[in-house]
Amino acid sequence: MDLLHALESLRRPLDRELFPLAVGEADADRRALRELTGQLDDYLLPRLRALDAPLLAVVGGSTGAGKSTLVNSLVGTDVAEPGVLRPTTLVPTLVVSPADRSWFMGQNVLPGLSRATGEGPGALRVVTSPALGAGLALLDAPDIDSVVTANRELASQLLAAADLWLFVTTAARYADEVPWSFLRSARERSTALAVVLDRVPPEAVEPVSRDLARLLAENGLEGSRLFTVPEAALPDEKARLPAAFVEDISSWLTGLAADAAERSRVVRQTLSGALDSLATRVPSLAAAVERQQAAFDGLRSIVAGAYAGGMADFDEGMRDGSLLRGEVLARWQDFIGTGDLMRTLESRVGWLRDRVVGFFTGRMPEVQLRDALESGVEALIRGAADGAAERALEGWSAAPGGPGLLERLGAVESARLGRASADLAKRAESAVRGWQEYVLDLVREEGAERRTTARVASFGVNGAGLLLMLAVFASTGGLTGIEVGIAGGTSVLSQKLLEAVFGDQAVRSLTARAREDLRERVRGLLDEDAARFTARLEPVEPPRGTAEALRAAAGRIRDHRAELPAAVTAELPVLGAADVTRVKDVPEAGDTPEERP
Repeated sequence: MDLLHALESLRRPLDRELFPLAVGEADADRRALRELTGQLDDYLLPRLRALDAPLLAVVGGSTGAGKSTLVNSLVGTDVAEPGVLRPTTLVPTLVVSPADRSWFMGQNVLPGLSRATGEGPGALRVVTSPALGAGLALLDAPDIDSVVTANRELASQLLAAADLWLFVTTAARYADEVPWSFLRSARERSTALAVVLDRVPPEAVEPVSRDLARLLAENGLEGSRLFTVPEAALPDEKARLPAAFVEDISSWLTGLAADAAERSRVVRQTLSGALDSLATRVPSLAAAVERQQAAFDGLRSIVAGAYAGGMADFDEGMRDGSLLRGEVLARWQDFIGTGDLMRTLESRVGWLRDRVVGFFTGRMPEVQLRDALESGVEALIRGAADGAAERALEGWSAAPGGPGLLERLGAVESARLGRASADLAKRAESAVRGWQEYVLDLVREEGAERRTTARVASFGVNGAGLLLMLAVFASTGGLTGIEVGIAGGTSVLSQKLLEAVFGDQAVRSLTARAREDLRERVRGLLDEDAARFTARLEPVEPPRGTAEALRAAAGRIRDHRAELPAAVTAELPVLGAADVTRVKDVPEAGDTPEERP
């Protein structure tokens, strides 16, 4: 794998949104992702594929700094559109030599911007000018401090795609913080940089230039070329500067365009700096992705805990005897009464068995008891699912990243999540009937033994099966007063009668198997209901292993870094004594201007 392929391996994991949840500094993380993706697409990958391609110089700066006027003045014609309204530059204008037009009209540079001759969002206006020599293009960027967010972001994107910054500021605003945040970024990435101090009153040229040079040195940019453009009384906002005012800048750019070796040096300086910056930017991005993954894991854990609680609720409903209330309890009470049930259980099991046989053979249709039991189990399932859904929604509402996710889903969809799914009742009905059939199959299987065949026959498979279903709910916890005797008697009587048919060991085994089968079916229902929550995570969650892939790609880039020729010094080439005036002497502290806007 070479350096280009290593960069391509870094680009691949960035193809999707990596920070969908509002956790940590998510806005800053998204911005860092956009910046890295943009620089890979707009600069690093295209430049590595064509190291000898024309050099791109981006003219950037603050609102009203005179960027467009400077570009027009340098090429000697009105190619950019200056104006009094802010923001001024709305669509970036790329000025190229006729010889380089085909290169820049393709997708070699800034592939995300469409090429156009007019204006429109997402467009790059390309114009040709014979005033520019082959090998160098000027791009007039939007204001870095534009009141329009999209313009600010586009300005940052264009500066990140540049081989060279021609950064324009003014005598009135050179100390503003916003420009310096960009200039420090240029320093951190070793971007080739030249600074144009525009609109300087004649009496302020020396003190302001010296102070700006001091600030450049203090910010680690002392090697940067500095140009000054005097203040000019122009007839209107669209007028060009006198040629003499921009002669130094024009001569420097002309010399740069004519010298392939110097262009190559500038390209490699900026390219090296951009590559070196990946050593800190990519690990930072990977750590942010891990924060997102931890938040997703937390949301999943909340759902898992909520539905584990739902399963615990169902288990408790099986143990506490509450299922034997209502219709099931009424059927037993109607038939066997409450007075002598417990007293006669031990001494008159045979008599009770005969009574129950009559119960299953016509006195009370078995289908009614089976339906009552089925309804009770279904209600228990629905209650457990509703409670789990409510807990999961409450947990998400308080968890990192959860409120934002619920907001994206909308109030209606979020409210639906807080209740069991609409089709749970139907699925629960199917599951309970499946369980009842399973219990009957257990009875048939056990009744096939010769020693129990006759005894099972006295009850019938359905009757014995219903006794086994009742025995599953054998505890009386949670009931009070006479209900303990009735509901408890129901389950104990079922157990005693089953023991008379199958034997106590077989009954324990049958009951355990029946109970566990029901639990597994309910667990499946709750898992399906919980999947409604996790289904909201899957479409927006970054792929597992993204952070590791980013770090691995950064390691490959580091391993192949030596394939690029070493970066040159930060100072751009000096083409002659008459080129420009660079302020070389840093003044003492007392020499700074008394007032700074």
